[in-house]
Amino acid sequence: MLNHTLPSGSFTDFTPCSIKRFLGNISFVVLLNLLVKPGWVVLENVVQDRLGHEVFGTFTALLTLATIVAGISDLGTTQLTTKRLAASPGFFQEYFPTLLPLRIGLGVGFLLATVGVGWVLGYRGHWLLLLAITAAGLLLTQYILFLRGVLQAHQRFNTDAMLSVLERLLLLGLVLALLPVGLSLDRYVGARTIAVGFTFLLLVVLIRRFYGRVSLRPQWLQARQVLLDSLPLALITLVYGLNERVDMLMLERLVSSKEASYYAAAYRWVDAVMMYLWTVLPLFFARFARATGRPDEQQSLLWFGQRVVTVPLLFVVGFGLFRGELLFFQFGHSTPAEVARMTQCLQLLFLNVLVHAFFAIYSTLLTSTDHEKPVSWLVTGSIFLNVAMNFVLMPRFGALAGALNTLLCAVLVSGGYLWLVPRRTGVRLPWGMLLRLALVFVGLCGGWYLLRTYAGLPWWLEAGAAGLWLLALVAALGVVKVSEIRQLRGSK
Repeated sequence: MLNHTLPSGSFTDFTPCSIKRFLGNISFVVLLNLLVKPGWVVLENVVQDRLGHEVFGTFTALLTLATIVAGISDLGTTQLTTKRLAASPGFFQEYFPTLLPLRIGLGVGFLLATVGVGWVLGYRGHWLLLLAITAAGLLLTQYILFLRGVLQAHQRFNTDAMLSVLERLLLLGLVLALLPVGLSLDRYVGARTIAVGFTFLLLVVLIRRFYGRVSLRPQWLQARQVLLDSLPLALITLVYGLNERVDMLMLERLVSSKEASYYAAAYRWVDAVMMYLWTVLPLFFARFARATGRPDEQQSLLWFGQRVVTVPLLFVVGFGLFRGELLFFQFGHSTPAEVARMTQCLQLLFLNVLVHAFFAIYSTLLTSTDHEKPVSWLVTGSIFLNVAMNFVLMPRFGALAGALNTLLCAVLVSGGYLWLVPRRTGVRLPWGMLLRLALVFVGLCGGWYLLRTYAGLPWWLEAGAAGLWLLALVAALGVVKVSEIRQLRGSK
């Protein structure tokens, strides 16, 4: 039966004003990302097409290695800071004189570690120099995410939203300026470094304006306590970084740089779509952290967030499955077989997005409420499984093996989330809503198949019709009720 009541997940569990304000924050964040991220993905596809699959595949492996190590360098301090600041604003003045120099020291140490690992993996000469520059830029990006956590914890979501797209916006302009004069890999890496450097300096100025000057007075006991408290979060950061990125590095080392490039072209669109999750979920992370010890409030947030997170991505995943080849129109120098390979990878990876759309918010609830350890063990197990399957399947199936293995591991981890949430947090799972959302997606795919097979419409008209069909399904199955919309529209 689908007449499942949402006792604590409906809008009525919040005041209409608070829900409307929170939805406004989310909408602003998503709008900014929609204005910038798709344009950047298209342009980066052009960059890949200009540089060639061989060169870009090797750079992708370097970027992957640098991204993994940069993520580890955080050691969980960003999430810990967001949690502590959301619960206790005095944490800023007490701990930041120690945290800021601690993060600088971690960044320098992990930069040297990145270059060392690159040398061990066989990179030499100019490639090793590019690895060092790329890693320095990504470590600076991690520092930016750390400082943005301060804004998120203090509920400055709109300021944080603008900063979340600034780096990409700058890079978009710089790369567009380089295209007429000639684009090389060195110039591309230089543009990335300039964009992140400017964003970092601007954020530092904003932090000083909002919260005053923070003198650097590192205290060893505070640093030791922060690192001990952030250790479970650090493990999660490590395993998530490996889980999401290891495939491209293994493809370049085990198979070829071309296979890594095909996977990178598909994963770029996945990464762009997933930015919706990584932009919206931190807002819920801060809210869950504030509601620690209040399971009823956390349940309301979870049941509300399930719809906010999942519904928009159902359409995106459907488009990838039925019209994925359109996303590679920039690859004029690639053969039809290469485009087909990239499309197949995209379709498998978009199924991975579907899994995250349904279940990533459960990980956010667990990690924001001090249940990081079981989450980290789940993801660690999936990494070992993923790496083992990569060694077996990648030499034979290349990029497709990486995409399939990622999907299977995402399903495994998500099942673990569903098992953990009610047992560790006391929050009931919205099984009725999950069923409705699953039926909406099945109905969307069925309708899109009929449109694709029998309607013969241009792709944009077909996609528009599928979008209207999705809205009809959402309303018909009661995912969002008309009364809830009227309540929001009537609130001040």
